[in-house]
Amino acid sequence: MTTTQKIKTCLWFSNNAEEAVQYYLSIFKGSRILSELRSGDAGPGPKGSLVMAEFELNGQRLMALNGAHQKFNETFSLVVTCETQEEVDELWSKLTAGGGAESQCGWLKDRFGVSWQIVPSALIRLLQHPEPAKAGRVMQAMMQMKKIDIARIEEAAR
Repeated sequence: MTTTQKIKTCLWFSNNAEEAVQYYLSIFKGSRILSELRSGDAGPGPKGSLVMAEFELNGQRLMALNGAHQKFNETFSLVVTCETQEEVDELWSKLTAGGGAESQCGWLKDRFGVSWQIVPSALIRLLQHPEPAKAGRVMQAMMQMKKIDIARIEEAAR
């Protein structure tokens, strides 16, 4: 039996949704397109062009919609929890490639303007440490970083 995810995030792109979906599928293993809606003779775009796609990134279902010019901002972001520095580094490199931009504290924007948070699970664990002084040092270290460096936050905790 197939289950449908009741609530999905819809990303509205400026007529480059198909390019964005293919880009994301290339980055995240275990990803796939679930369905597509393409324009017919009546539009809304050129016949055969993507109107909307539902896709899955490592188990998370999303939708992409082609629309009028829209800009993403930091009030919306996709959060990826990483277990290793290698995973952080790989995602950071791929998501900032081709015109993406680094930001502070594990945030970045990809070339489509979508904001991402690349968060090592170690960061969350250390920020929630029961000793306030340790958690505070980790917070201070994180505030100085763009891409999170697990070794540096672990050193700050010590």
